[in-house]
Parts: sequence; structure tokens; C-alpha cells
Amino acid sequence: MTAAARSTRRDPRVAVIGAGMSGVLAAIELARAGYRDVAIYEKADRLGGTWRENTYPGIACDVPSHLYSYSFAPNPEWSHRFSPGAEIQAYFEDVARRFGVTERIRFGAEVVGCAFADGRWSLALADGARDAADVVIAATGVLHHPALPAIEGLASFAGACFHSARWDHAVPLAGRRVGVVGTGSSAIQIVSALVDRVGELALFQRTPQWIAPAENPPYEEAEKAAFRADPASLAAVRAAAERALTDGFANVLVDADSPVLQVIQDACTANLERSVRDPALREKLRPAYRATCKRLVISADFYDAIQRPNARLVTEPIERVEPAGVRTRDGRLHALDVLVLATGFRVDAFVRPMRVTGRGGVALDDVWKGGPFAYLAMCVPGFPNFFLLQGPNGPVGNFSLIDVAEREMGYVLQLLARIRAGACDEVSVTPAAMERFDAERRAAARRTIWATGCRSWYLDREGLPTAWPWSFDRFRSDTAAPRLDDFELRRRGER
Repeated sequence: MTAAARSTRRDPRVAVIGAGMSGVLAAIELARAGYRDVAIYEKADRLGGTWRENTYPGIACDVPSHLYSYSFAPNPEWSHRFSPGAEIQAYFEDVARRFGVTERIRFGAEVVGCAFADGRWSLALADGARDAADVVIAATGVLHHPALPAIEGLASFAGACFHSARWDHAVPLAGRRVGVVGTGSSAIQIVSALVDRVGELALFQRTPQWIAPAENPPYEEAEKAAFRADPASLAAVRAAAERALTDGFANVLVDADSPVLQVIQDACTANLERSVRDPALREKLRPAYRATCKRLVISADFYDAIQRPNARLVTEPIERVEPAGVRTRDGRLHALDVLVLATGFRVDAFVRPMRVTGRGGVALDDVWKGGPFAYLAMCVPGFPNFFLLQGPNGPVGNFSLIDVAEREMGYVLQLLARIRAGACDEVSVTPAAMERFDAERRAAARRTIWATGCRSWYLDREGLPTAWPWSFDRFRSDTAAPRLDDFELRRRGER
């Protein structure tokens, strides 16, 4: 490094928006890299993101616990192969406390606007406060904004009604008539957890799901003691889970012709055939699309739960909601005391409703009017020093998002190093690089299993899959180091 470069070396001020899994990670990695001028904004009163907000009965992660952990903070105390949500939330709180993140978070501080001008980002908060930063890292999550169904009369329901991500634990359930709308992972977990607690349970199914059988054994105390005594054995468990998930799932989803997908299909079909006794119910539960076209649901006990005497599967479309319950198109009123909307999330929101404006006052909403996109899921042209963690077109839904976030943050730190070294003040992906990436992504998306004929949250308004359409091995490779030719490196004030 030249003397001139050394003289301009500086630490940029960084604002991290969100204190969920990715935000906590960003704060830790920035501190480990020596960045001291970091502000962390969290609109809630606790950290944790999706694990703070989703507390419904039965919630658990569908990625093995030892892989759904920060690589630098392994946890020998996981109770199960797939751990429950409260345990995951406690893990994030513990890691944030141990790494000194918690006391640095500004809780109850919602960022409602970010505007780039004169080489810096101006942040506007909901309470009227303002801040400025050289760099913004948006760690606002994907599965965050609940999607409410457009069902006539929903507001008229006389009982308790709430989204699965806004569970009302004050509502009594024992002996009551409970309806669940939806058949995604949340709904399946809720049905399995509630069926023995409630009087009646009705699952309103629009589209059946393929259910992959997966046992969830607890870790014995002897196993946990061995993990504590020998960190290498814990690392080996993580590595084995990572390779199995990569080779046996993530890498094959992007090739609709992969023979491994037929193995998964056969396993799901066999699970349905051997688990559901009644032929009529079995056919109602049998999807008309290929396994993994939608996000695969993992459950060891859903088929048993839906066959309980107090459970029923409703496949007739919902006509409307009335004060007494749900009326289906066949005219039947399904009387209910509680209605749960397990209807997913607005997965295209990302940083919104926060208003973000980049160079020249261009609004991100306008740039994304045809649908959200980002180079390597992290960068948008015209928005310098603005980085998304878990942004559009990333490998959401088919791998550990902790692993994804760690690789993204490592990539961002390499770009920030250019600013820190005085090589530039502003880093932004070029329009040409974005156009090339998106053209390649769109072409590859058509060859994935997600494009084989089902409707899912992976698809955009044109029916094209939006998730990372290549192997996870390629994601590792592409995020290992930035291609600097794909970026503009500017001094402040340069045009």
C-alpha cells in the first residue's frame, strides 16, 4: 500500500438494519474485522427476527440444528436433530450476549427511510430521529411480513383469528374448535402440535403438500457431553450435515432431470402410501405436482395427526368467513372458535416498507416495480454501499440460511475493505453486471424443479422461480471473492 493510500485509510460508519439471525451475524463479523463505528437498529424490543415472531405451537427448524448454527459458535446443547423455535431463539440471544452485540442494539428503533446523497446514507427513524452512515447493511429478513388471505368476511369472525406468525397465546385452545388455513410448513407443524389439545381441528387445504418423512430424535446426554469434550466431533457432525444437504438436496433442485429428485419423489410417495389408511383421504392428500416443486415439508407425524378422530381435512374451497366459522363453496358452515391463518409471508417485500432512494433520488420501489432483483442477492445498481443479506435471488428455502448469511457477509467485508483501505468511498455493482447476472439467472431458473408446474412462493408474477437457480456449490464459489470488474469504485463526489 502506498503512503497516499495509507493516508486516506479510514473506518466507514456502518448501519445494520435488523437484529435477526443475519443482523446479529453482521454485527459480530464487523466487530471481528475491527469496525468500531457500527449502529444496529431493531424495530422490536428483542432480537431474533423470525424466531422472535414465530412462536406457534410445534415450531421447529427444518435444517439440522448443528448446521443451523453460526460456524464460529457451535452449540453442543441442541436438544434434537431439528430443534424447536424457542431453543433457536435462545441460541441467538445467547450468541448475541456472548459476542457483545445485545448492548449495542438500539431496540424500538424502526428505520423507515434510507436516502443516499453526497456520498453518504441518511437514515430516518419512525420516532423522528435521524442518523448518517457510509454503509448500510439491510438484514431485514425474508419470512417476515405476514401474508393475509383475501377471504370475504374475514374481519367478521366472532372468535379469535390471527396469523401463525402473530400467535395469540392468551387464547385458550383446550377442547375448542380450531381451523387452520394453509398447508405449508407452519400449518403442518401446527396441526401436529394441536390435534391432541383441541376438541376439533379442521385443516383447510387449497393445495396438498408432499411430506418427507424425517425422524427427530433427541440428543442423549452422553452425545452432548461428547460434543462438549471434543469440539472436533461437533465440527464433523456439522460437516456431514452440510455435505448431505448440499449433495442430496440443494444441488439437485436446480436440475429438474436429476435422478436424485426421483429418489425423493419415491420416498414421499411411499410415505403417503404407507401412512394414510383411508384411500379417499390419501388421494385428497396426494399432490398433482412433483415433489420439491414447492418447498418440501418435513414431518414425522402429520399424516398420523390428520387421521385422528377429531381432525378433518377440508378440500372444498373457502367461500367466505362468517361470524360462526368458515363457509365452503358446497354451502357447509364449519363452525369454529379459533381461526389460524398459516398463509405464509410476503416474500417479495425484503427491505420494504422502508423507503430507500439511491443515486439521483431513484427509489428502490421504482427500480423493483417489475419484481425485486439483486446481483448475487446482495447488490442493486445505483445504490452504492447498500448491501442486502438474504436479498432477492438468493438460495432461500433449500439450505441453511445461516451458512448463506455467513458467505454473504464475508463477501461484503471484502468490498468494505476497499473503502477502508482508501481505494474508494463508494462501491456499487454496475448495471452491465446486473443485467448479465439476471439474464443468466432467468435462463437457469427455467431448468429448475420449481418451474415444473406448481404454484409456490418461489415464483414471481411471471411464474419464473426467483430463488438461486444454480447449485449451492456455485453459490459458495461465486461469493468467495468479488469480481471487482463487476463493480464501480468511486471517490466521493465523482460522477
